[in-house]
Amino acid sequence: KAVSVHCWAACFLLKDSRPVDQRDPGWKLFGRVPPREGTVKDPRRIQKEYETKSGKAGPGNPTSPRQSVRKNLDFEPLSTTALILEDRPANLPAKPAEEAQKHRQQYEEMVAQAKKRELKDAQKRKKQLEDRCKLEESIGSAAQTWNQEILPNWSTVCTSRRVRDLWWQGIPPSVRGKVWSLAVGNELNITHELFNICLARAKEKWRTTAAPATEPETEDADSSDRESSLELIKLDISRTFPQLCIFQKGGPYHDVLHSILGAYTCYRPDVGYVQGMSFIAAVLILNLDTADAFIAFANLLNKPCQMAFFRVDHSLMLTYFAAFEVFFEENLPKLFAHFKKNNLTPDIYLIDWIFTLYSKSLPLDLACRVWDVFCRDNEEFLFRTALGLLRLYQDVLTCMDFIHMAQFLTRLPDLIPAEQLFQHIASIHMTSRNRKWAQVGCQSFTFVSWLMALPLFLTVLPPRAQVLQALQKDQERGSPVLKR
Repeated sequence: KAVSVHCWAACFLLKDSRPVDQRDPGWKLFGRVPPREGTVKDPRRIQKEYETKSGKAGPGNPTSPRQSVRKNLDFEPLSTTALILEDRPANLPAKPAEEAQKHRQQYEEMVAQAKKRELKDAQKRKKQLEDRCKLEESIGSAAQTWNQEILPNWSTVCTSRRVRDLWWQGIPPSVRGKVWSLAVGNELNITHELFNICLARAKEKWRTTAAPATEPETEDADSSDRESSLELIKLDISRTFPQLCIFQKGGPYHDVLHSILGAYTCYRPDVGYVQGMSFIAAVLILNLDTADAFIAFANLLNKPCQMAFFRVDHSLMLTYFAAFEVFFEENLPKLFAHFKKNNLTPDIYLIDWIFTLYSKSLPLDLACRVWDVFCRDNEEFLFRTALGLLRLYQDVLTCMDFIHMAQFLTRLPDLIPAEQLFQHIASIHMTSRNRKWAQVGCQSFTFVSWLMALPLFLTVLPPRAQVLQALQKDQERGSPVLKR
């Protein structure tokens, strides 16, 4: 065995390095065969000769409708060049007539299928190109409308029905930053000078943390703990939109994102940096200048919903979850019952969606479109989008168990149809028993506050044994209270 293996290895390893000549004799199992006569033909030439022999090409034969379609597409299939029909070599017996006819028929079917497949792909590419051209034309006309008619008269037309309809269709990327700034506003009255002051303080903090400490800190302990989250920013930036490769170290927007997050940490030391903020800041950087992005970022996080989540206010977070479940049961009762059966609570999937405003969970262009309407409708649209996503994948989720549902919702598909998602979002009704989102949220807040205060209230009550003993004494005395 060892000798035979060695011989076979030697046969495979020892190769002739000289170029192969078409006139050289070939090999067969036992001995050599005579050299081939002539050179190897070009595949296109063989294809042309075959079509000429079979009578499929020529001036007398009219072109088929499929060929005319190919001419209209300015496209010639190339896959058929690899399908060559040849006779057997001279050293092998000739094919029988039936076998040759069968092989010729199979060859024609393969050629037809290859041409049909490439024709279908060419039509698909042509349709995609036409759709892209139409989309670019619509975006251009919409940008002109926003620039010339809406933005100059923002205060008077921003709440009109026409503007709201255009808002729902998506804001053109060229004016998206301006519209976001106007819609979010600047209630905090942050100026560019204040941003520079906060940024300078952040840079000073980075320098002091990089150098060995010589003096004890004199600042407030809570403020020091919050500003120490500056170190967490460096770790989190590298995980922000890694597929874009523009926010990582060495990328064009790495320092900009680092500056905005550091400046905000010094502007709001009571909040500090929380994981997920980098995605929100990154989306703003892609649409606004640095200082304007910081202003929008600070005002956006100052909204009640975002502040409740980023400050980890458990009572308010439970309030939002309770309000969400009311509309969840109202709009998707079957899926709601399936979630309840499997004990899948909203915090498992909603926290990541709300923390990053869907910028991490959805494709970037779709997330920006969600942001468009979020700037118009505020926090209500965040939960409406969540219900739209659940409605979009309702049939898939009802067939899953707890583990698979949690995995699916925390890692949504990469390709989500935007128009289809917004159709499902539009079909969600944010009213429950004639109550709107704000009213349901207010009632949920009261109920959650009562639940959180219930343990403290129960500790004030007398023990159960004492209550029963007192009731027994009253019963023995014939108390009128017990009779009622």
